[in-house]
Amino acid sequence: MDSILSVFVPIHREGYKFVGAFLVATVLLYLMEMPSFFINVAIILTVWCAYFFRDPERVTPVKEGLIISPADGVVQSVGEAVPPAELEMGETPRVRVSIFMNVFDVHVNRIPMDGKIIRQAYTPGKYLNASLDKASEENERHALLMETSSGKEIAFVQIAGLVARRILCWAVDGTEMKAGERFGLIRFGSRVDVYLPEGVHAQVCVGQRAIAGETVIGNEKIREKDREGEIR
Repeated sequence: MDSILSVFVPIHREGYKFVGAFLVATVLLYLMEMPSFFINVAIILTVWCAYFFRDPERVTPVKEGLIISPADGVVQSVGEAVPPAELEMGETPRVRVSIFMNVFDVHVNRIPMDGKIIRQAYTPGKYLNASLDKASEENERHALLMETSSGKEIAFVQIAGLVARRILCWAVDGTEMKAGERFGLIRFGSRVDVYLPEGVHAQVCVGQRAIAGETVIGNEKIREKDREGEIR
């Protein structure tokens, strides 16, 4: 029983209207004495919608310098890329970790590090398959730039996918936020790109499954320790 409840609850408030709509449709179909096939489909859609909008609690590592995954899903790519132009971070490539979320993943996004939101930019675009590399540049997206508690910059971008039609972000410029704190949600199937602080290397590999608010994808302190070793 506990395992069942952990899958279906809690539901994020953004999902209430969708779950409610499917539930009402199910009841109406039943009252109209429609064929059982249609009623069963409505029930399945109601349950799936509740599953999609699930918002489980997460235990976020608190060690200084850790960079935490902002999304559930599979690491699609790890490599250098220039951050989105709208964030005005310059043309120097940084390590980018791309995490692809399918329709069965949790879609609530979380802050990767402690810091302050200093810039946001929404860019309309296409709805290509989010697993494609060109989706980073051509798809609808919402980009955020954060100054970490150590004074460095990290950027993360919510990218709409093939069936996603709405990016939600409730982060506010100038707000201090903690790693693991919820900042947004994407409906339905999408991707999040993280541009690590300059000089920091990724600690995940392609194909690895990441958990938002828990999986460590980088550590800015490793770079600092390496530099100290070189100086000595």
